[in-house]
Amino acid sequence: MAEFFQKFAEYFSLPMTYRALIVGVLIALCSSLFGVTLVLKRFSFIGDGLSHVAFGSMTVAAVVGLTDQMLLALPITVLCAVLLLKSGAKAKIKGDAAVAMLSVGALAIGYMLIFLFPPSSNFSADVCSTLFGSFSILTLTGTDVFLCVALSVICVLTFIIFYNRIFAITFDENFARATGTKADAYNLITAVIIAVVIVLAMKLVGSLLISALIVFPALSAMRVCKTFKSVTILATVISVSCAMLGIIVAIMAGTPVGPTIVVADLIVFSACVIIGAASGRKRV
Repeated sequence: MAEFFQKFAEYFSLPMTYRALIVGVLIALCSSLFGVTLVLKRFSFIGDGLSHVAFGSMTVAAVVGLTDQMLLALPITVLCAVLLLKSGAKAKIKGDAAVAMLSVGALAIGYMLIFLFPPSSNFSADVCSTLFGSFSILTLTGTDVFLCVALSVICVLTFIIFYNRIFAITFDENFARATGTKADAYNLITAVIIAVVIVLAMKLVGSLLISALIVFPALSAMRVCKTFKSVTILATVISVSCAMLGIIVAIMAGTPVGPTIVVADLIVFSACVIIGAASGRKRV
């Protein structure tokens, strides 16, 4: 036990640990805030599709030798989010089919590029770290943290400022339009914010696990809470707590950061299902 606490103290004396926790908490916070809206509007599959787009764009950035892959991944992912939303009813290929095609296509192109033009000699490690996350979050620089803090502040302020309108379009978009709310504009804002969160989360959990940060906390909170506000607050608490716990356990146990966080979310979700069933809450 003494050895455990000594190891714990050693890790938490390092700046990299605090940087990882700051970034992890901020990403979890942003993803949970907008995750509730996505789940209630049945748009959670968009997060999964955009995460694969982010993977494809990051592999392109790695192949062309960009030192900061977010410079390419962020605008491409945001653009795809806008195109998915704007195409809407005018698209010949509808809804989940369009997202599925985009998702699989981006994943295939990304894998093919990284296979043909590997950025390093360790091809398997490159693919696994991009898809499932790695300990690269522990190598975050001060610039990375500053960028994450700036974008996270924008995400949180956007949610707070437009809370009432986001609430309105979440539950009754047609009524919101009838009362003069520009639903398309707020749907667009939500899509762009989610795209930003997904790119930020790539280093934390990898492209294949990002949707878990968006979906699990929201679904967990819906099992035990009844109102939109209470669900959002509880989802935020769950997401942030699981992110902190997952990062700490990953550092101490040497497990991959992304899967560890997702396992923590899964355990909490299971507990919430049991609590909801015991209290008589209906499944959302």
